[in-house]
Amino acid sequence: MSEGEETKTTVTGTVEEVLPNSLFRVRLPAPEGGGEGELVLAYLAGKMRLHRIRVLMGDQVEMVLDPYGGRARIVRRLT
Repeated sequence: MSEGEETKTTVTGTVEEVLPNSLFRVRLPAPEGGGEGELVLAYLAGKMRLHRIRVLMGDQVEMVLDPYGGRARIVRRLT
């Protein structure tokens, strides 16, 4: 892998809570051991804002995780 390239981790999750300023609290899928998945703070990608795609509570979304942790960018609404 050359310099400047990043590996982008995409995951799907369920929107648990809608927050102001296009922020969302999204639950990641549970690990294989069981229990509940982790909650992450996610924001809408620029193209989703540009095309005014609405994301509601309970929607399945595809996200790109921030490599430094804690946040994610929503890139697609699945349902």
